[in-house]
Amino acid sequence: MSPTGPSPPRAAPPRGADRSARHAVVVVGAGPVGLSLAIDLAQRGQRVVLLDRNPSLASDADRALVLARQSSRAICFAKRTLEIFDRLGVGNAMVEHGVRWQRGKVFFGNAPVYTFDLLPEDGHERPAFVNLPQSFVEARLVERACELPLIDLRWGHRVSAVERQPGGVRIEVDTPEGIRALQTDWLVACDGSRSAVRAAIGEEASGRVFRDRFLIVDVKMRAGDVFPGGVAERWFWFDPPFHRGQSVLLHRQPDDIWRIDFQLGWDADPEAEKAPERIAARVRALLRHGLGRDVDFSLVWASVYTFACQRMARFRHQRIVFAGDAAHGVSPFGARGANSGVQDADNLGWKLAAVLRGQAPESLIDSYCVEREAAADENILHSTRSTDFITPKSEVSRLFRDAVLDLAREHDFARRLVNSGRLSTPTVLRDSPLNTPDVDAFEGAMHPGAPTADAPLQMGRQGEHEGQGDEGGHDGPGVRASWLLREAAPGFTLLFAGEAPAWAATLRLEVLALPRTADAQGWLARRYDLRPGNAYLLRPDQHVCARWRLPTAAGVRAALERAQGR
Repeated sequence: MSPTGPSPPRAAPPRGADRSARHAVVVVGAGPVGLSLAIDLAQRGQRVVLLDRNPSLASDADRALVLARQSSRAICFAKRTLEIFDRLGVGNAMVEHGVRWQRGKVFFGNAPVYTFDLLPEDGHERPAFVNLPQSFVEARLVERACELPLIDLRWGHRVSAVERQPGGVRIEVDTPEGIRALQTDWLVACDGSRSAVRAAIGEEASGRVFRDRFLIVDVKMRAGDVFPGGVAERWFWFDPPFHRGQSVLLHRQPDDIWRIDFQLGWDADPEAEKAPERIAARVRALLRHGLGRDVDFSLVWASVYTFACQRMARFRHQRIVFAGDAAHGVSPFGARGANSGVQDADNLGWKLAAVLRGQAPESLIDSYCVEREAAADENILHSTRSTDFITPKSEVSRLFRDAVLDLAREHDFARRLVNSGRLSTPTVLRDSPLNTPDVDAFEGAMHPGAPTADAPLQMGRQGEHEGQGDEGGHDGPGVRASWLLREAAPGFTLLFAGEAPAWAATLRLEVLALPRTADAQGWLARRYDLRPGNAYLLRPDQHVCARWRLPTAAGVRAALERAQGR
């Protein structure tokens, strides 16, 4: 498989479908966010029309166009995103092709300050991060979308007008066959920072624009020549001697491609900085003085960018919902863009499907806004703080930063203040209206609103989930190794420690009853403070929404009703 992934065929509409009929859901934008949402909805039995302004990837010319579009797109995909990809059926492909990493090093000048580990404990199926070009992620998601007959993927379709109507939306689309009108119950805009849908309804994203420029470069060089053994780590330099007064970031990607970010300053000339000879001199200086070696390399791609941290005031406008960069934008430091966008899709998909099935009121979509607007604020806060630390705008700020870096060599408290881009972590939905407050005391982080932490399990063969196979391997006759997140149902799941009571069978959800032997290594008990008879209610997007020491049928039913917005 090539670094950009396969060239999937153009998806056809479902057999017998009327392309001019009214649709339940139209998603605009076939990037990671729109594709993830469309796949999730289709797996939940909903038909989706997915529009993208770019042409099909079916020809070599189209593939060249995709390569040209790569610009400064995502390369770091976090553990939470990989777990979502597992539910979409593409997780293994991402992990197998990507470069796993969890360790990083921070330098001040050319001297190491400290090393960090993003996943210092065992008991997780997925790594902290994989580095993977966004083009590969999109290609694999397109392949998955093409496997699902409920997705009508239409390339070369650009939204030109949007009209809000009672109970739906009318859009005009510029297609290869001319202007076409579509009617839809719900329109979801996943069409990026320059969202055509957002512009069409006269909405804007507001926030802070950062007066700085960065040169982003992809170069090809053998991994073993750069780091001994081809180790994958994130290296970040503050004020290195080979790039004085600025910062540099180095990341390894698959296929011997390396991503390098050079901070340039606001006064840099973007065109001059993209000159190949100038880029080569910067890369050569990094290799010689930052890594202490001369390495043969070739330039693959380069761009100069600026960025802003901003978001829309509201993510829902009647039957139009915004997700990903169309709704919010952050700096590239911390890998919060694509990861938070995929989490938007994960949050919205099950809710929209429940509303379309008549199982939840339309107001459930408002909880998407409450939860993901709060997540956007959190990501923007972290991203802004990272950028202010990396690019101090006053002499006082620079003195503070440099003092923190000096202290961080010896003191843990100072290391917590160093901010070279705090890396993406899933938002804890503490204030969600879907949570049922605790009535019992629990230890640990798995309180209502928290993303479900994975844990290894030893499961009996009876009740093995269809389609998940034996990826975890075997552990003796009649036993298979698995993981908590793989055992959770696509809908609501009641996780029960021990034998489930008879009343659990009367609930409209899946019950995952785990005997003590299932948690042979004790990870589940430790992470969830789980004792025999305790229960957790997990949402379809695998966030905790309630927990009990002694659950009752009435209590679980009430929590389930609340979690569905009723």
